[in-house]
Amino acid sequence: MQDSVIQFSDLELNDAILSALEGMGFVSPTPIQAAAIPHLLEGSDALGKAQTGTGKTAAFSLPLLNKLDLNQRKPQAIVLAPTRELAIQVAAEMKNLGKNINGLKVLEIYGGTSIVDQMRALKNGAHVVVGTPGRVQDLINRERLHLDEVHTFVLDEADEMLNMGFVDDVTEIMEHAPESAQRVLFSATMPPMLKNIVERFLRDPVTIDVAGKNHTVDKVEQQYWVVKGVEKDEAMYRMLETEATDASIVFVRTRQDTERLADWLSARGFKAAALHGDIPQSLRERTVDHIKRGVIDILVATDVVARGLDVPRITHVFNYDIPFDVESYIHRIGRTGRAGRQGKAILLVRTNQIRMLRTIERVTKSTMEEIQLPLRDQVAEARLTKLAAELTAEKDHEALDKFVELIEKLEASLEVSATTLAAILLKRQQGKRPLFYTGADPMIEAIERDKNRRRDRREGRDGGREGGRREGGFNSAPQDWDTYQLQVGRDQGVQVKDIVGALANELGLGKGSIGAIKLAPGHTFVQLPKALSSQAASRLSKLRIRQKDVGAVVCDFDDFRESRGGRREGARDGGGYRGNRDGNREGGYRGNREGNREGNREGGGYRGNREGQREGGFREGGERRFDRNRGGDHRGAHRGERGHGRGRRTDA
Repeated sequence: MQDSVIQFSDLELNDAILSALEGMGFVSPTPIQAAAIPHLLEGSDALGKAQTGTGKTAAFSLPLLNKLDLNQRKPQAIVLAPTRELAIQVAAEMKNLGKNINGLKVLEIYGGTSIVDQMRALKNGAHVVVGTPGRVQDLINRERLHLDEVHTFVLDEADEMLNMGFVDDVTEIMEHAPESAQRVLFSATMPPMLKNIVERFLRDPVTIDVAGKNHTVDKVEQQYWVVKGVEKDEAMYRMLETEATDASIVFVRTRQDTERLADWLSARGFKAAALHGDIPQSLRERTVDHIKRGVIDILVATDVVARGLDVPRITHVFNYDIPFDVESYIHRIGRTGRAGRQGKAILLVRTNQIRMLRTIERVTKSTMEEIQLPLRDQVAEARLTKLAAELTAEKDHEALDKFVELIEKLEASLEVSATTLAAILLKRQQGKRPLFYTGADPMIEAIERDKNRRRDRREGRDGGREGGRREGGFNSAPQDWDTYQLQVGRDQGVQVKDIVGALANELGLGKGSIGAIKLAPGHTFVQLPKALSSQAASRLSKLRIRQKDVGAVVCDFDDFRESRGGRREGARDGGGYRGNRDGNREGGYRGNREGNREGNREGGGYRGNREGQREGGFREGGERRFDRNRGGDHRGAHRGERGHGRGRRTDA
């Protein structure tokens, strides 16, 4: 889709606005501006469907500024934005577009700052008010903000305002709007609650839909890395070291993670800062100013506070945590690749989140490239290259002669050669960023484990075809197993999937090498092959699950009849469980592909359906709870669960 061929000079904008646009180098409007401005200049109500990065701020600001009466002291336009940051950004852009309008007063009002100062500013007069719904409604209730002369109401990112719980404030503000006022609403999506507001307050609105013309995704190179081999913190470390970044935003889900990750990066020499809703407004503004001026290079932020950020330095967006929905993803990557600039977005995704990644690709009509994390030696090489570039820039410095004399003195006093002295200085220079590594890289081990798992899966399939006692990839011959007791259990928050994941990832064991598992409050019994390799045995002795040493020891336990398995829970027959590719399980229960489960375990049974309801067969131990933030995007403790993340245990 090509941009509009009309120019701003073809629109009915006054000379002060046109001169400002010309000074900024803007000649042709974006599609949303070309479609919206003529209708808004006519005074029509408008419903615009547009996502971030399309130029919608100027689309509603230019007509609004065009019809201001500068002799009037009361506000003539109200613009509502969901966050403080977006309100500040909109006000700043509006001031920039109206910089040649003598006497223009644009006032931003939002919570977290002195309401007294804002009341004083309103008393002194303001032509346009840009604010968050809560603070705008507060000033209306205090009778300090009067709307009787307002001719334009704008709701920017209206869907996000309603998602944040501002529906009552928005409704009350719109009820105060004069009957003659123009109503303009911009939103990326149109949820039912927003449709109600449109039907109630907008009068025969012109619909402007350029959602399909958003080029944000097109301007951003998108990649993803599947989390494996190392923790995500280490992955961020490697990417930040090897990517050609200027400034970056790292998106996480929680406020706690912004502080933790920012501190972790700062301790390793990165210029990073956290940005979230609990930080005082003055500090948030200072933080944004610091990344604009290069004082810091990395913002670790939550979704909400990053709305409206427009920092030219931002070349990369890192999605440390995958967003909950596609719109959030688009808003995130829209922080880079703005105003014609190219950007890059990298998503860290767990294996159980691949489906969400594919949804993002489908909705955005884009394809992400899977990347491999740089090996440690590559990270060290990147550091060395950077150091060499810095040293090259200094080699002709006029003060080097004095340092040469200093080196000669140090050689004599320390009785070392110049080479040894240079090595000492390089060691000090590297600080917490090694210029070379010793020992094995965890990523290499992860690659090898992947190869082993694929091989074991192939062997498991072959063994099943040969008619042996391996069905579904699990060896069910009890004489082939040793039983190990692990000193972690339900009381430590451990689930069967944690046990299986640790054994598969850390020991390199495939399905055919993990037998029955029985989870108890303070420990876990698990069957592993008698012929465990020396390498796997060594790793088992050092194994940690949920940051706890498992202390694995061989024992003579063999009663797995009531064992609960996280992977399609079923009864084990003599220390393993049998299964076939259709999902049916022998030795205790049957399941079908639709997720229904019916069966008996010795000592109890249960029935389950797709909604996650469970009856009977559970032992004591309290409630099983679903935590969407723990360990990524888990769908609940049972494979059969879809709607509920909680099952209640009762005595069998």
